Order: sequence, then C-alpha cells, then structure tokens
Amino acid sequence: MMPLLDVESLTIGFGNAPPVVQNVSFSVECGETLALVGESGSGKTLTCRSLLRILPTGAQLRGGKVSYHCDGDVHDLINASQRQMRSLRGSRISMIFQEPMRSLSPLHRLGDQVSEVLHLHEKISKAEAKARVLAQFERVGFADPERAWSSYPFEMSGGMRQRAMIAMAMVSKPDLLIADEPTTALDVTTQAQVLGLIKDLQAETGMAVILVTHDLGVVANMADKVVVMNKGRVMEAGCAQAVLGAPAHGYTKKLFAAAPIIPTVAEPARVMPQTDLILEIRNVTKSFTMRANGWKPPTVITACRDVDLKLPRGKTLAVVGESGSGKTTCARIALGAISPDAGGEVLFAPRAGETPLKVHSMSNTQRRCFQRDAQMVFQDPYSSLSPRMRVVDALMEPSEIHGIGNRSERREKAAEMIRMVGLSPDMLPRYPHAFSGGQRQRLSIARALTLDPQLLVCDEPTSALDVSVQDQILGLLEDIRDRAGLSYLFISHDLAVVARIADEVAVMRAGVIVEQAPPDTLFYNPQHPYTRALIAAQPEPDINRPIDLDLVAKGAGDPEGWPDMFRFEGQNAPDLRELEPGHMVRYHA
Repeated sequence: MMPLLDVESLTIGFGNAPPVVQNVSFSVECGETLALVGESGSGKTLTCRSLLRILPTGAQLRGGKVSYHCDGDVHDLINASQRQMRSLRGSRISMIFQEPMRSLSPLHRLGDQVSEVLHLHEKISKAEAKARVLAQFERVGFADPERAWSSYPFEMSGGMRQRAMIAMAMVSKPDLLIADEPTTALDVTTQAQVLGLIKDLQAETGMAVILVTHDLGVVANMADKVVVMNKGRVMEAGCAQAVLGAPAHGYTKKLFAAAPIIPTVAEPARVMPQTDLILEIRNVTKSFTMRANGWKPPTVITACRDVDLKLPRGKTLAVVGESGSGKTTCARIALGAISPDAGGEVLFAPRAGETPLKVHSMSNTQRRCFQRDAQMVFQDPYSSLSPRMRVVDALMEPSEIHGIGNRSERREKAAEMIRMVGLSPDMLPRYPHAFSGGQRQRLSIARALTLDPQLLVCDEPTSALDVSVQDQILGLLEDIRDRAGLSYLFISHDLAVVARIADEVAVMRAGVIVEQAPPDTLFYNPQHPYTRALIAAQPEPDINRPIDLDLVAKGAGDPEGWPDMFRFEGQNAPDLRELEPGHMVRYHA
C-alpha cells in the first residue's frame, strides 16, 4: 500500500550557506500520526513548510522528492504548478501554524477568515459555511461560537486565537493535517480535548497528521511514528513505542532527560511566608463591555472576580488555569496596564522596608520607577518584538527610555543579556523574523531582564520553547531569582513547569481562584474537580500513561457536573476557605 505522503532525501538551504535541512526522509500513512521532534531551530518547521511550498524568501529546495498520493494520482509537490498547489493547500493538506497572531488577519473577523477556506474550495452558501464554522468552533472549545464568529483576533486571548487556527485548518476535513506546535498556546485541559478531537477526526475521515512539537508528553499520547531531528538531520526514527520506550541516540536521551514532569513523590509542603510582600493584589475584579452586535445590546464580561493574591519577596507565585480564565488579566492589572473595577487595588513595594505604593494611583515619577522595577515577558514573542527593529536596538531600547548608560554601555548590556539566554552576540544585528519561535521567546526574556527588575511577570514564558531550551530557561530564571532576589508572578498552563519553579500555586477557573496551595500540597492532595482535571490532562512522556479524557471532561466541563459542594454559576461562587494550613479551596460549607 502506498503511503499518503512520502518524503525522500529532502534538502533545504539559504544562499551559499551549508544546508539547514539535509537528507530528511519519512513517510506517513492514511490515519497515521507522525511526530517531528527536536529543539528549536532543528529544521522541523522548515521541513513542513516545504511540503506546501511556502518557504521563507531566500530558502532553496536543493534536492529531494515529496510525493502526495490522492485518489489514485501521485502529485509531485516539489515540481507541481502554483495552481495545483493552491487547490491542495487548505483543502486536501492543511497546516496549523505556531503563532496565531501572525497568521490571522487583524482586520477581519474570525468567522469570515475561517469560512474563507470553504468558499475558496467548495461551492457553498454563506449560511451553510457559517453553520459548519460554528460547529467547528464548538468542537475546538469555544464556549460561545457566535461571539467567536464576530470577534477580531486582538479581542481573543492567545489560546483562543490558537483554537481559531485549529478550526480553520480542520473545517475542510483535509486528508493531511500538518500541525506545527498546535497546542503550544493552549491550557492542558483544552490541549487534551483538542488532541482528542484530532484523534476523533482521524477515526472519522482517515486523516493523517504530521505533528511538530517539543512536548514529549503530546508525542506519547498522539504519535504512531516519531522522527527526531537535530541541526537539520534525522537523529532517530521509528515507531513511537520503540523511540519513546527505549531511545537509542544520545540526543533523544538528552531530550527526555530535559522534559519537565510532575514529581511522583511529594516533598514536605512548604507554606510560603506572607510577611515581606513585594506585590499584593486585593479584592480585584475586572469587567469589560463588549461592543453591541447588530440588535444585541452590549455584553458585560467579568474577566476576573474578587482576586486576592500575595507575592513575598524573592518567591514565585504561579497562576494556572484554562485560556480565558482571567490569568493574563490579573497580570496586566498587577503591572498597571489596565485598572481594576472600583474597590480593588494593587500594592507594590520594590524593596524591603519601603511603604507599598498603590500601582493605579502613582505619580508620573513613581510610575517611571515602577516600570523599571516591574517587567513582563509576554506570551507571543512575535507580537512583542517590533519586526522593524534589529535585536540590538530592541534590547537597548529599555535602557535608552530610562536614560541608563551611554550607547557603548547599552550595547555591552545587550550582548550580556543575549548571552544570558543562550544566544550569541553575533545575532544582535538580525531582525526578529530571522529567529525561530523559541529563539524569539529567549529574546523577549532578555529584553525584560535588561533593566534589572525586582519583579518579573511571566505570561507563558516557556510555552514556545522545546524541552531542552525550556530546561535552560527555567534554570536561568531560578538562578536569577535566587542570586538577585527576583520575584516572579508566573502565568502558565504547564503544571510540570509550575511544579518545578513555584512556591505557591493559584488555580483559576471562570475568573475566580478555585484552589490555592504550595505545589507539594496541590499536586498530591487536589480537592477541586477543576484542579484534578488539570493534573489529569498533563501529558507525560510515557506511552503507557494516556490522558484520561473522561476525567478531564468532568472537571473542565460544565460546573453542573461537579459535586454539589463545589458547584457554582455566574456570580454565585462560594467562598475560598482554608481546608488545612496554607491550602485554600472554593466550596460550599
């Protein structure tokens, strides 16, 4: 039987430089999932983009053969005409890209962008297209598909935008889905549901999947075959059972050693001291009024409600929860980017012994000092780095704004920062588009550290990184925290990362904190159904430990399915009560 896609000796290069992808070969059958695994910059994404002939400017296909077998015909994707490729892209072969904000048009509503796929490849009415898109929105986890249809990308969180990209790729039910980090921006419960959705579609349609990922837990749950790449070459390839169960190549073993996991044995719980606070969030609620849509009145959305958080100096407070739970809203309020509703306040004391300042009522001088002492690492590195600025200018800009040093000293600081995050100073003259997604995230971290802040708010800082670089960045953040007494407000959906770095974990669902405790308590004695769902949804690099989708669906689904003591709807949430010292749970007494 002929494979659906057969890649032979694919070689790609730029200019006169040595090839960046060399002699890569693999094949994928109908209904099969092939995982491409490797570090950032290993050539995974470039390999996949070459299959659709959407390589970046300057890239050259120097050799190899790509054969796509469809309806008894064989298509040579290397030599096919542009017209033939247009008929295949989005219809028979779809791709989910890594950075949704870069792939979605900011000027068009999500519904129009997703339905465009159907109008381009099928004779279909607007009503039929909308019905199919709304059904797809519901399947990828949009709570309100109609609202998603009429929203612009900038009105959605990073995870919501990624769901829209997944819906766009899957709405036409392609033969082959190329998924480049499809769940990177998603929380673990949505990730589990999306992976389950991809499996369901495979069962229904016989769709094949090429999965590009750095998450070995996802590979263990999804892949039939695995190809491990490093520096443009295949290091190891084989069935998932063999590669994951007994990796033979040293590079594969190194990837597994770097993969974060929730420890199997709990350490004695350490309650975080609440005395010397650098940041305190008190009774914060934030509501947004969505614009009117047609005859419908404006809608009020409460992003977070009655949030109380305390961050001691030199410690790490992690906030976890699904996309749209209010995590990033809390982070933006903490930095003064948006104001809370009446009655809430944020207090910041940059140095021990200083009187805390109210973040949202600072003078101009106080705010300038605050902006130097508190920095943020954003979730989407591509949109947080200007595409028109060279990296050296982006790293020097914070010092220029605050009048620190002369140009030579600023350049030395930029070189120091880029070395600190594992990149070479030789890369300083480049523009952001010349870096991989993981490398751009490292640049964002370097930029945030340039001013030597006291507080770093990290919004999914490692979500775009492969496991080995993630391990390096977490080690770097831990070292800086311990050496310089830095404090972190850490937003994440990766519980294994949180288990490693956090001193305290707050779990958010629907804008409220449902459980809060030190990680050694939370992960081994979770009480709330949603916390249990988060832990069950965490993928592990063990092929014998599949995700329990039933448990995930119960905890992450409608609260009506929760036990009575935890159930709540809308504004009627029960109080957050102390179950044991340092362990807070929201439940009805």
